[in-house]
Amino acid sequence: MSRVVIIGGSGHVGTYLVPRLVETGHEVVNVTRGKRAPYQANAAWRSVETVVLDRAEAEKAGTFADAIRDLKPDIVVDMICFLPESAEQLAGALSGQVRHLVHVGTIWVHGPSVVVPAPETQTRRPFGDYGTRKAAIETFLMDAAQRGDLPVTIVHPGHIVGPGWNPLNPAGHFNPEVFTTLAQGRELALANFGMETVHHVHADDVAQMIMKALANWSAAVGEAFHTVSPGAISLRGYAEAVAGWFGKDAALTFLPWEEWKAKQNPDEARATWEHISRSPNASIEKARRLLGYAPRYTSLEAVREAVDWLIAKGVVKTE
Repeated sequence: MSRVVIIGGSGHVGTYLVPRLVETGHEVVNVTRGKRAPYQANAAWRSVETVVLDRAEAEKAGTFADAIRDLKPDIVVDMICFLPESAEQLAGALSGQVRHLVHVGTIWVHGPSVVVPAPETQTRRPFGDYGTRKAAIETFLMDAAQRGDLPVTIVHPGHIVGPGWNPLNPAGHFNPEVFTTLAQGRELALANFGMETVHHVHADDVAQMIMKALANWSAAVGEAFHTVSPGAISLRGYAEAVAGWFGKDAALTFLPWEEWKAKQNPDEARATWEHISRSPNASIEKARRLLGYAPRYTSLEAVREAVDWLIAKGVVKTE
């Protein structure tokens, strides 16, 4: 089929994407720092070529983009581009050299929504370093695609989740103790009224979206697609659902933001603010219509799989 170079293919999404590509007949090259094994074993990895390359160091030396081009890819999937200058270097080297570049962005390119679920066409109002940089990358790459310089597709995942790592929890941060609290029926305080939203996506559904983009080249090139579950969930509803998994009623209390923040670990409070200040709720209608994207997991189903893994590892305790 095609020679696919994945930059950062050993992470969450690559764990699922690489086997999908191999099973479809593609030749796969995984460019990695070599510091992480995939989250799940799969025999498909035996046929994958691994290239150990530190992107940050190679970009400083001005050699990274040329190294990717020299791997002779037909397709490049960039999982770990976080700076506009990184995108510019890579695009310069790949222009006229590849059939498709898939860039993994984020729904944080939006910032606050006006109408929800938000379509991709909603006016961008990003804030914070991560969101604004990713939005700048999107603007640059879409301009390149519209000029015909580079066939680009951008996928914008929500909060990626799956077995092997801590999911974003109902308090809006990543401390797995929140799941233990709910499983044991203990009291959990949420900020405000718990009506802010989060929008998860299973890592395998992100892999599905990338595969759909590759299979529908003419519909995908020059476009960006939200890559999330079928529906966002409120923090309150999320907490109530998790407690219900364990036969409990959620014992929730609600505090004004400043009062809630004062009672939290500062890093966790900061993470919660980053999420609830955006309260993402993204539409997947465009991806359904143009690519046939059909997420396998709802938000709660995706989180449940991750929590079951945490329980099996003894991280979340149900009793």
